[in-house]
Amino acid sequence: MKTILVTGGAGFIGSHLCERLLSHGYRVICFDNFDPFYDLNLKIRNVEEITKKFPETFSLVTGDIRNRDHLKETFQKERIDLVFHLAAKAGVRPSLLEPQLYEEVNVRGTIFLLETCRVFGVKKFIFASSSSVYGESNRVPFSEEDLDLRPISPYGVTKRAGELLCYCYHHLYQIEVACLRIFTAYGPRQRPEMAIYKFTALVDQGEEIPVYGDGSSQRDYTYIDDLIDGMIAVLDHHQGFEIYNLGESRMTSLRELIRLIEEALGKKAKIQRLDPQKGDVSMTYADIQKAKQRLGYQPKVPIEEGIERFVRWYKGSMH
Repeated sequence: MKTILVTGGAGFIGSHLCERLLSHGYRVICFDNFDPFYDLNLKIRNVEEITKKFPETFSLVTGDIRNRDHLKETFQKERIDLVFHLAAKAGVRPSLLEPQLYEEVNVRGTIFLLETCRVFGVKKFIFASSSSVYGESNRVPFSEEDLDLRPISPYGVTKRAGELLCYCYHHLYQIEVACLRIFTAYGPRQRPEMAIYKFTALVDQGEEIPVYGDGSSQRDYTYIDDLIDGMIAVLDHHQGFEIYNLGESRMTSLRELIRLIEEALGKKAKIQRLDPQKGDVSMTYADIQKAKQRLGYQPKVPIEEGIERFVRWYKGSMH
């Protein structure tokens, strides 16, 4: 039975990934520092649910990727076959306030993890990158072939730096690496500060939702089940070093998103208009041909259905 280390495994995407890996028969070590960026009880609940379902093959290590001793101890104790590196300081807007912290966690933390893999001979590494690396690109849809990348937030810069470090370790030490550029993931267990969760909660409570700009900004929203399908496909189909876009390859405007949330909740949104935010891009749009051809990736959940599913989960989690 192969052992997979998932950094950031207690979070939104990480907890879904851990569950799917466990259901595929892998042994999973969740490595998480329980950063208080949002309510810690949500992460604790994620871990408790997984532990209940998979008590034999799931284990938790509370550690920080910036602490080389934490990493060393874990790799010494366990024979790790593959690393899924999801741990990161997330969010575009907060990265403008604390750029050094983002560099420390997302860049240095990634170096420490790659270096630990090198020392312990772990030859497979999957890195969760982000559509933020594309910045304000007008070459749409965004393609992995585009080398002229100019991210416009410290968060986006740290994710691009992570990709380059991954390539470097692949080139120098033959570590097989897949970098996954994730396009706005959403679904059950989503972080509360992310737009879909935040808007759903505010509309539900009859409070104003903050809309930056005129509502015309567009995002490529990726339902969590589709994203995890893509991540799992990497295990079976990937070799060498590659970058893959994982999105739905469809754009939804902020206005349309709010309408779908209103529909699913059966309530009307009150809107607070605000100036556009620095660091926010006007659109994201994934070219997913490469992931389709190489990984057999095929997103199945359109935004209309995804929002309905999310709102159902949200209502259930409130009770």
